[in-house]
Amino acid sequence: MNFAFFGTDEFSVKVLEILKDKGLVPSLVITTPDKPRGRKMVLTPPPVKVWAEKNGIEVVQPINLRETSTTLGLTKGLSAGSGVFDFFLVASYGQIIPPEILDIPTHRTLNLHPSLLPKYRGPSPLETAILNGDIETGVTIMKLDAEMDHGPILASEKIKLNDKYNFEGLRDKLAVLGAELLAKILPDYLTRKITSQEQNHSQATYTKKFTKEDGFLEQQDLPLSNYRKILALNPWPGTYLDYPGPTGKIRVIIKQAHLESDKLIYDRVTPAGKKEMVWADFLRGLKK
Repeated sequence: MNFAFFGTDEFSVKVLEILKDKGLVPSLVITTPDKPRGRKMVLTPPPVKVWAEKNGIEVVQPINLRETSTTLGLTKGLSAGSGVFDFFLVASYGQIIPPEILDIPTHRTLNLHPSLLPKYRGPSPLETAILNGDIETGVTIMKLDAEMDHGPILASEKIKLNDKYNFEGLRDKLAVLGAELLAKILPDYLTRKITSQEQNHSQATYTKKFTKEDGFLEQQDLPLSNYRKILALNPWPGTYLDYPGPTGKIRVIIKQAHLESDKLIYDRVTPAGKKEMVWADFLRGLKK
């Protein structure tokens, strides 16, 4: 199978690892450009680029797919349906892919989406499922069309969800589940033995991009709500509070916490200007 992979983050890398274990390795990887990161704003490649280079796979990093599609290496003079690629696979790419690219492969473009569509379309299905306290979630494999997470569904699989899942744990669980599901259905899909099902668009819900402001822990909120926020929004955009100190409020980033008798207990924190520590050590430091 000759396919190209569109992806960017750790979810994408986990999908690629599982597919590689099953003998499914893309001939081309398309990812986002390197970005400045950290306090020193060091230009850093996306995780998928690192994985592709480690595995000897060609990488393309277009700034804008619509503007640069003629030089992608995807097209290389190709027209839609040219037959050079069997399919494209998208998993957490983070950019809109124009229709002229979606239609290039013989069997078009598939998307591995970490929610049970049409629920939780958009950029943050994992975080939203955790924040809402959903009792189940899952993955959906669909055909991409011109609208966001709108195309017909090929397959989906559910898992039970509880408040023990944080973002990273749920991300990795669904990446593995989705990659295994794709590998399972792909032979039938490519031989046209699977009939896609149109989504019920009237039931669609949409998620948003979270910002640092979303991570503020309101002390008047229910402990369970703040606990789910800590689970959902770490490592990005992070959760924090302003704690009273000897000379004013101290910004404290909450890394880990747990519920105990319906009380929210902080476990690991990073106070402003200091390294990560246990909560008890932070409190002791205030008394010195």
